[in-house]
Amino acid sequence: MNIRKYLCFSLVLLLTISYSNAGRILAAFVFPGKSHFMMHKTLIRELVNRGHEVTFITSDSMGKNMGPNYTEVLVPVYDFWFDVQSHFKTDNLFELTSMTLDGFLKMLEIIGTKTTEHALLQPGVQEIFNRTDTENVYDVLLAEQFYQEAFLTLGLKYNIPVILSSTLGYESYMSQMMGYISPWSFVPHGFLPFDDKMSFWERVSNSFASMYQDLHREFVYFPKQDALIQKYLSHLPMKIPKVTEMEKNISVMLLNSYVPLATPRPTVPGMIPIGGVHIYPPKTLPDDIKKFLDGATDGAIYFSLGSNVRSADMPPEKLKIFLQVFGSMKQRILWKFETDETAEMPKNVMVHKWMPQSDILAHPNVKVFITHGGLFGSQEGVHYAVPMLGMPFYCDQHLNMNKATKAGYAITLKFQEITADILKTSLMELIENPSYKENIQRISNIFRDRPLCPRETAMYWIEYVIRHRGARQIRSAGLDLAWYQFYLLDVIGFVLFIVSIMCGITFVALRKLFKRQNVKEKTN
Repeated sequence: MNIRKYLCFSLVLLLTISYSNAGRILAAFVFPGKSHFMMHKTLIRELVNRGHEVTFITSDSMGKNMGPNYTEVLVPVYDFWFDVQSHFKTDNLFELTSMTLDGFLKMLEIIGTKTTEHALLQPGVQEIFNRTDTENVYDVLLAEQFYQEAFLTLGLKYNIPVILSSTLGYESYMSQMMGYISPWSFVPHGFLPFDDKMSFWERVSNSFASMYQDLHREFVYFPKQDALIQKYLSHLPMKIPKVTEMEKNISVMLLNSYVPLATPRPTVPGMIPIGGVHIYPPKTLPDDIKKFLDGATDGAIYFSLGSNVRSADMPPEKLKIFLQVFGSMKQRILWKFETDETAEMPKNVMVHKWMPQSDILAHPNVKVFITHGGLFGSQEGVHYAVPMLGMPFYCDQHLNMNKATKAGYAITLKFQEITADILKTSLMELIENPSYKENIQRISNIFRDRPLCPRETAMYWIEYVIRHRGARQIRSAGLDLAWYQFYLLDVIGFVLFIVSIMCGITFVALRKLFKRQNVKEKTN
């Protein structure tokens, strides 16, 4: 009885301590991307479970029963793909495989400005921006680093530190945001299919792409975010600096990345890799899927193109190839297929509009993961050591799959060039060649080997910023330098000036010396 009382007292004490140290968190994750939400809902749920008071501005509801310390401001989902397809005059996202870097940046610019403006128009969002009592309301702002920069203004309004999360992981332009130098010589641009060992021409291409994006952000994209701020937030009783200035006041960046899936690079203490934060221990599969996989005595293949590219929209000639190849195999295929028109599906294929991907990849009978190469899916494939057949379409998918192919645990195909022979040969190579499984098991072991699990790491740093009121001690002083000072151009210029002066003085002295020598020779 005494032991029971002691345990109850200890539990109450622990809960009291937890709630007394709870932070008041304002989170603004308004981008309507389902894959992005996987990371953010994990962070929010962990914060709520730890007793923090969370106000969540979101385009995807966390659902009911989140508890009394959770408040949700729901932003209606905005279909940004309509704007993308209208601008690029395409009805099919499969055509984006041939998009140029400039096209990618234009696509992200459209997505960013349209979704940000849509969110700023919502009454619930305006209410938070227009609130008059701002002192000691929140302790920290969480926001996404994905073309939603106008929401950095909330950090200014409530005078609170800012923590950003990047679902794409590291990006080259983050050097300007966090105050470090990202060498273009061995750190590949996120939209290029390079690794850290680049040839001369790859380094030329990488340098051009990195510089081009930096200039595009500064002179094309940022002015559009600044214009949105002026249009919707200029009435606020404070001076709002340019986006490029607000980005320099970031306390911590939570990165959806971790070695060995990320290229080793220079960093600063405030850049925290938490790749795989969304991966929980596997849950029991739905009965039909479990029965289907349990009975796959020759193995199974899981096929999903993510949340944006729909298998159901695949061009008919390519769909026919996949059906033909799948029907000729003895393995079972689980296919995330978004329509009910499944009459032509072979008997060894099961389709659903949605599937618990991570839990499926954890099943021991799954031998291959056919994927578009998105970062979340790639992390799940690595976590559960499933070799991959990649078909990247845009953005970082090419880089992710190129790295996986060079590491020996994936085969990458160009979607437009897929034939029945190429598809079947690639699948059988992944199934029958044990080196792919061995390589991804080795990579999986590295990916899992961490001092803390990614969720605990994220929570520690969020709470660290709250405890230390912004944690200025980990901020790089490089952020306070002008760009020419940051890159030592003033020092280089000074050295070149001194060298040129010394060379000039030496030249003049030698000229006078030779002139005197000539005069002496003529005199003699």
